[in-house]
Amino acid sequence: MGNEQRRSGDTVSWLTAHMVWVTKYRYHVLTGDVQVRCRDLVKQICDSEDVRILKGVISKDHVHIHIDYRPSQKVSDLVKRLKGRISRRLQEEFPRLSKKYWGRHFWAIGYGVWSTGNITDKMVEDYLEHHRNPSNMDDDKIILE
Repeated sequence: MGNEQRRSGDTVSWLTAHMVWVTKYRYHVLTGDVQVRCRDLVKQICDSEDVRILKGVISKDHVHIHIDYRPSQKVSDLVKRLKGRISRRLQEEFPRLSKKYWGRHFWAIGYGVWSTGNITDKMVEDYLEHHRNPSNMDDDKIILE
């Protein structure tokens, strides 16, 4: 999992997040061929959205993925696309799932997401302090504390 920054035009970024979502009722349906197909769909959708999967796990009742994404992407939109496309495809390809999930709702409402990265708050504060101009020491408009 290297720090491969994204570069485009005048932008340099490395935005990463840990995302989690669960099956409705926490049913253990992500097993066997359904689990394999879910993994393949996550990879396929992320590839089409230019999202890099740094690491991921498909458990029996939830999905965890650690991703690197573009600054122009909204994580909420990405999760919506992942959950929607995966739900639709899994229910089309595995009719037995439709018996458990009437109304076509495969995933529970909501998701969890946490930003991740290679630097800490302390590192940012130290960086800003290092670049503080001594002539601005008494000017509260320059440095926010």
